[in-house]
Amino acid sequence: MNTATETIKLELTKPPELEVVNMTKKFGTFTALDNVSIHLKPGKFHALLGENGAGKSTLVKCIMGFYKPTSGEVLIDKQNRTIESPRDAHKHGIGMVYQHFTSVPAMNVAENLVLSKFDSPNLIKWKDEYQELNAFMENSPFQIPLNIPVSQLAAGQKQKLEILKQIYLKVGVLILDEPTSVLTPQEADEVLGLLRETVTEGKLSVLIISHKFREVTSFCDEITVLRKGKFAGNGLVKNLSISDMAEMMMGEKRQPKPVEKIAHPNPIPVLDVKNIHANKDNGIEAVKNVNFTVHSGEIVGIAGISGNGQRELVEVLAGQRIATDGKVLVNGDIYTATRAEMYKHKVFSLPEEPLQNACVPHMSVAENLALRTFDRPPQAKGSILLILKEIRQMALGLISTFKIKTPAPETPIGNLSGGNVQRAVLARELSEDHINLLIAANPCFGLDFAAVEYIHGSIIEARNKGVAVLLVSEDLDELLKLADRIFVISEGKLVYESAIADADFNTIGQRMAGH
Repeated sequence: MNTATETIKLELTKPPELEVVNMTKKFGTFTALDNVSIHLKPGKFHALLGENGAGKSTLVKCIMGFYKPTSGEVLIDKQNRTIESPRDAHKHGIGMVYQHFTSVPAMNVAENLVLSKFDSPNLIKWKDEYQELNAFMENSPFQIPLNIPVSQLAAGQKQKLEILKQIYLKVGVLILDEPTSVLTPQEADEVLGLLRETVTEGKLSVLIISHKFREVTSFCDEITVLRKGKFAGNGLVKNLSISDMAEMMMGEKRQPKPVEKIAHPNPIPVLDVKNIHANKDNGIEAVKNVNFTVHSGEIVGIAGISGNGQRELVEVLAGQRIATDGKVLVNGDIYTATRAEMYKHKVFSLPEEPLQNACVPHMSVAENLALRTFDRPPQAKGSILLILKEIRQMALGLISTFKIKTPAPETPIGNLSGGNVQRAVLARELSEDHINLLIAANPCFGLDFAAVEYIHGSIIEARNKGVAVLLVSEDLDELLKLADRIFVISEGKLVYESAIADADFNTIGQRMAGH
């Protein structure tokens, strides 16, 4: 396995200079990108930052030829170029690695690399191809066996393959869209570290879209920030603090708030998970003999790479999946997550993908905010007659308190941004006077800086009030910031446990990777 200190010898030409000048992209009457310019210098690692909806994806899709800009130019080595498709972008040495894997699982690594070529012949001479691939792999930043099927690769290796496909195509400019969301911290540092070395050698330029300030400050030379579709600033990373970057993104000075935890001297067990087993949808076992306890006034974090059983575990706790063995206790009582039990034991949740798992998209914001309480006074009489005026009044109060950006309480919740959908779920789940247990699963996935800070603050506030919190997250930085104790789940089993003060970052990453 290569390390970030190994020398990379890539037969790449000098990367081109890429400039976007005064680019605008409109979708009907909506302006997604408004007169934006960006300059990616040859041999530089450049981060593109901004909140959700800031225009980052629209910009790179215009560069790649997925979208035709309404106006503006793409200059490559000072020459105006018309890019109408990813094939055109590749002709000019520009490639992109997307958030989701594009390799064919049933094919092996070699077949996927050959398939990635735009000019693959109808009849492939595999002897010649393997000779070329072996020579390429000897000097590539990542080593992956050519004959292994992609379906057998770990997530980190799959992401490396996506990058290798672009390097195999001899791109000089590599665009990365949230490339580390499926990687352990060690894998993320390895991938970005090796690319950093290649960039430093002047053989590649990288434009990365990232929400992780740690990655930006560790690996990038320069940033460009978009806000609401417009250019909001740029600068050298070495001259900027995280607060400076956040100010460009938000339009105001924002220091990340330190987490202040209140000590609870006499915690009591609230959630007891005992010997839980559960299957995937296909009947294969996903959760294997999981045991843990969450106490009042405590955040217990469960770390793991996606697909290691945490989704199935959360679904068991939420009543969306039946455990094949074991039992769940809340406040000492058997708990099966019925609506009556949730109400009795004051159990609330912030699920992953809330628009799918916690809301009815076509129903209004007010109706979604009332899903917990619509059949109780003052919103109902006799559990049957709904008092719409009370439902709307309650919604107005929550919209104000939790700063939910919506045109009106009657707006379908599916029309809101991801951050505001999550705020609405937060408002519904955390507005009760008495909460015993909060179950949160990747509550900040894909959200911007402000939304993440708000949700983290709300979770800590609940914990400080004595709420027991189970936080399941693929973001290790989030868990290390918020949790009091941490577990690691791998292949359906809990393989590591530690108080957060004693947690070892490297060991956690190794356990997440299955080592």
